[in-house]
Amino acid sequence: MEVVIQQKARKRWRLFRLWLRLLLIVLVLGAGSAVSLLSYIKMQGPPPLQVSQTTVLYGHDMSVIGEHHQGQQRYWVALDEISPYLKEATISIEDRKFYQHHGFDLTRIGGAVVANLRAGSMAQGASTITQQYARNLYLGHDKTWNRKAQEALYALRLEMHYTKDDILEGYLNTIYYGHGAYGIEAAAQHFFGKKAADLTLAEASMLAGVPKGPSYYSPLVDEERAKARQEIILQSMVENGYITAQEAEEAINEALDYVTDGGMRSETIGPYFQDVVEEQLVEEVGLDPALLESGGLHIYTTLDPHMQEEAERWVEVEMPDSDLQVALVAIDPSTGDVRALVGGKNYGESSFNRATKARRSPGSSFKPFLYYAALEQGFTPASTLISEPTTFSYDQGRSTYSPRNFQDRYKDDFVTLLQALAFSDNIFAVKTHMFLGTDELVETARRFGIESPLRDIPSLALGTLPVGVLELTKSYVPFANNGFTVEPRFITKVVDRDGDVLYEQMPETEQTLDPRLTFIMADLMTAMFDPSLNDYMSVTGSSVNRLVNRPVAGKSGSTSTDSWMVGFTPQLVTGVWIGYDQSETLNHGTEGQVAKRIWANFTEHALENELMLQFRQPPGVVSVNMNPSNGFLANDVCPNGRKTFFVEGTEPTEGCPEEARDNETDAIDEENHEKERFLDRFICWFH
Repeated sequence: MEVVIQQKARKRWRLFRLWLRLLLIVLVLGAGSAVSLLSYIKMQGPPPLQVSQTTVLYGHDMSVIGEHHQGQQRYWVALDEISPYLKEATISIEDRKFYQHHGFDLTRIGGAVVANLRAGSMAQGASTITQQYARNLYLGHDKTWNRKAQEALYALRLEMHYTKDDILEGYLNTIYYGHGAYGIEAAAQHFFGKKAADLTLAEASMLAGVPKGPSYYSPLVDEERAKARQEIILQSMVENGYITAQEAEEAINEALDYVTDGGMRSETIGPYFQDVVEEQLVEEVGLDPALLESGGLHIYTTLDPHMQEEAERWVEVEMPDSDLQVALVAIDPSTGDVRALVGGKNYGESSFNRATKARRSPGSSFKPFLYYAALEQGFTPASTLISEPTTFSYDQGRSTYSPRNFQDRYKDDFVTLLQALAFSDNIFAVKTHMFLGTDELVETARRFGIESPLRDIPSLALGTLPVGVLELTKSYVPFANNGFTVEPRFITKVVDRDGDVLYEQMPETEQTLDPRLTFIMADLMTAMFDPSLNDYMSVTGSSVNRLVNRPVAGKSGSTSTDSWMVGFTPQLVTGVWIGYDQSETLNHGTEGQVAKRIWANFTEHALENELMLQFRQPPGVVSVNMNPSNGFLANDVCPNGRKTFFVEGTEPTEGCPEEARDNETDAIDEENHEKERFLDRFICWFH
């Protein structure tokens, strides 16, 4: 019997030693596998943390003017820019041991495994914040053992290579809060219209409950259900020592004010402008389109939302319900910053940007470059030429050119340069052009910034060759800023989500033109709005001068297919074009004044809160009281004078001679006769 007992004991001992060896083998293999796994994970390096982020565009006033995202609102913010309440609420409800574990909460995992085995499914989860972050970054949300295994590996990599604060920051910036809002900043903006840093305890505890079921616990869907979960979260915060029971009670009773407009989300402001920004960043700066679309960039632009709103408003008010199209550009002359841009009547119907991509004949709005060249060659505002039907011979006599004035109206007498610009006299312009030499205008226009192809032909004086709206508008800038040329600027800076500056553009200005002559030209261009100058024709701005109540200057232009108005104040240069895309003939009776009205109304309302500044007179310029009809100093013989500016030493020094009195008398008599004839016609019509 004793022998049998000894044999059994030896057998049990052998079995024990066998199991012990097997256990040791398993432990060794397990340890080796664990070491190998950890080594492998370490060798894998830190996993990338890039996720699709909303790119935000800002206006000149730092307001949001547009966004780019792939259906997911995301705004990355640093951990210290998130309310402490939100961080504490999230940790309390999602992972209270977050700062103690290494990516896994074994107690929660064990409980979840038992519950799932009993249920025969994987309905209950035990994921830590690290695991959830890994899932958001790299995996789907399917509930399979394979996905859980991958989640564990990614969680280990995150814990091994990033700090707890890095992981928490990433998690809070990627978790889904419903309604298209990814990350706490987007959620704070969407639900409460405020930054994540400014969330109160009540707001933070409400938002912390949403990710559990974004469509189920959203207070915008079911506030009662969301409120119940908020109470659970507040109680967990009390249990974890983050807040007191009294603070929890106050938060539960606090009435929350929700917003429904999405806070930071906005309608696109200035879509044509934003297209230019995107094109420049991709084609000129070289940014990857994918980065621009969803890289979380912050793009700071020069657009003034108020001015853009006024531009779009007056386009809508003044444009007729037809196929007529429009383009508008407004530039700050001190910097070249584009403050407003409209590329068409309706972006939804046509995204083609007529302000930057189309070129059309500018008509008489090209004349200021000609008259600047004339001033350089010795002309003054008092210079005179005869306005009469004229045929010009050119190309060594092989060709002729016979321009006409509007409605074939000519003075058949001498006209001053001041009058010629105010009335847009074509004969005076072409005579000046031919006198200077037709190549002079080409060279001068280039100095002002015209880059479109030009030819030295007689009709160039009347703007017959096409230019762009942005191009022509920026070429007027030197008239407003005493001779500085500028490069139009749309973007000031691009910053990535980490705060690093990817691109920055400073204003590009250069003094290239004579400040005395550009100032004199600005003064001459104020004449188009001065009805006191009306003579053989009316000043070209007489139909809109009542709409603008500040010092303005400019020049209109028209062809059979195009109508332009380019004008300016010391603070703003604006160009407006209207016409048909297929160059159909304009009805100047009904459509010819549209560009002027848009320009005048926009200028007045865009600058309504700005000072009414005069154009700055530079040294070397003097003013005299000149009779605008003959260029002499006004006196008793011809008292109708206008304050007119000259380069010092070129101003008139003689008053009107006695024989001018007869001309004045003849003009007055003719005006009186015309009034009498009109009265007779009116009486006849009335009867």
